[in-house]
Amino acid sequence: MMEVFEAMRFSAKLFLLGALLLLWGSAAEARMVSIDRDTVNIRSGPSTNYSVKWEVGRGFPLKIIASKGSWYKVRDFENDEGWVYAPLTSRKAHLVVKKPVINIRSGPGTNFRIVTQAKYGVVFRTEKRVKGWVRVRHESGVTGWVARRLLWGW
Repeated sequence: MMEVFEAMRFSAKLFLLGALLLLWGSAAEARMVSIDRDTVNIRSGPSTNYSVKWEVGRGFPLKIIASKGSWYKVRDFENDEGWVYAPLTSRKAHLVVKKPVINIRSGPGTNFRIVTQAKYGVVFRTEKRVKGWVRVRHESGVTGWVARRLLWGW
């Protein structure tokens, strides 16, 4: 009877370990990066021998969906996919505007005054997060708060 109990405990531990590995693997594949150069090519495959699909600028956020050697397969906020050379990326959190026009406010809520607006595709550095709001900084120096649901990235 004791051997059956020990076998069941071992099976349960193995199951939990497998589940944790699956969760960890999913989390690792869902990593985000941002572009760390003024302009970087997104390519159709994992080397400079592949064609350039599009270019992105500094801070542009990308979701890593796979990797091969020193290259990341990435997806952007429009669900376009391509490959970027990993050393040209950073772990600095950035966000991109995913709506036609958004308000940038002086504080984290709709009761705060509008400082300025930003258009679709504008990239911001993430500074702080507070209950569904994000404090952002544009490369021009403009800072303010934006509702998180209006942005894509991290």
